[in-house]
Amino acid sequence: MTTSMGLSRIVWSNAGDRLYSFEQAAYFTQTSVPLIEQFVTLGLVEPTGTMLRRQDLVRVVQIQRLRRDLGLNLVGAAMVLDMAAEIAQLKAQLRAYQTDVRTRH
Repeated sequence: MTTSMGLSRIVWSNAGDRLYSFEQAAYFTQTSVPLIEQFVTLGLVEPTGTMLRRQDLVRVVQIQRLRRDLGLNLVGAAMVLDMAAEIAQLKAQLRAYQTDVRTRH
């Protein structure tokens, strides 16, 4: 579904997520279209067709921050984010397991 509003175009996915063109993504993340394209080529963000979701924009900003603050390259920064997400998921699973064990005893 597409809604036109003046010069800006708002696109929604079938799941109800707002989608952003590479140009919009570059604008909102204060980067460039070639850099967004590089993120896609390297598999650091996964577009929906030729559009990005909000979480992709957040990931671009997080990767850029890790590059700036820690001097990591693109792939290294993405790996840090992936590991942090995996650790958070494992912690949640451990908490759920511990809660389940406590309720059984």
